[in-house]
Amino acid sequence: MELQNKKIAILAENAYEDMELWYPLLRFREAGAEVVVVGPQPGIFESKHGYPVRAEVAADEVSASDFDAFIIPGGYAPDLMRGSEAMISLIRVANQQGKIIAAICHAGWVLASADVLRGKKVTGYHTIKDDLINAGGNYVDREVVRDGNIITSRMPSDLPAFCRTIIAALKE
Repeated sequence: MELQNKKIAILAENAYEDMELWYPLLRFREAGAEVVVVGPQPGIFESKHGYPVRAEVAADEVSASDFDAFIIPGGYAPDLMRGSEAMISLIRVANQQGKIIAAICHAGWVLASADVLRGKKVTGYHTIKDDLINAGGNYVDREVVRDGNIITSRMPSDLPAFCRTIIAALKE
């Protein structure tokens, strides 16, 4: 169990990209981590394709110090997430604490809203490249980029590299 004693939050909101939430959730549970789905409020959120996930707790009911890592899936959910001050604050504080923050696809929008990209090398889905740059990030087009505690990827096909990089960071 390579991630035993690790606690990971996966953020959820409606219109999440199915694979970008479920692949890490199952992969990290399989590795022994405790994975908690965190939403703007507890309840059911549906993916872009209608697949449900249950957020066990609300972002304002947890503390960044409760977790070792935060994973933000893409899809259109990140655009909704950044409308939640509790979700943005959670990521901002997690960054201040040096927690692993991993964002894939459009999830870079949440990092931009949390103002954690300045001076960081990042990647994301090509259509948000300008947003990442305008938020102070140094954009590169690679399957996964790690700059300190920030890990970013572009799309579902990058998930194996994304998850390997998160696991390596958590094992340090």
